[in-house]
Amino acid sequence: MSFGLLIFVFVLAIFLGVELISKVPSQLHTPLMSGTNAISGITIVGALTATGHGADLLGTILGTIALVFATINVVGGYLVTNRMLAMFKRKDGEKK
Repeated sequence: MSFGLLIFVFVLAIFLGVELISKVPSQLHTPLMSGTNAISGITIVGALTATGHGADLLGTILGTIALVFATINVVGGYLVTNRMLAMFKRKDGEKK
C-alpha cells in the first residue's frame, strides 16, 4: 500500500468516527465505552505478540511502548467507566 492511501484511510476513519460517536445518545455512552475497552484489550495481545516476537531490537522497543500505552488505555477506560456507573447508583437513604 502506498503511504498516500494509508493517510487517506486514516483521515476517513477519523471523520467517520466523529460522525458516528456524535450520533450516539448519552444513555449509550457507558455501554459503548465498556465494549470499546474490551476490544482495546485485543491491542494488548497484539503488543505482547510484537514484543515477544523479537525479530529485531526496534520491533521489541516499539512493541514494549505499544504494550505500555495499550495497558494505560484499557485501565484508564475501565476506571472512567466505573466512575460513570457509580453516578447511577442509589445513595443509602434514597427511596425507590
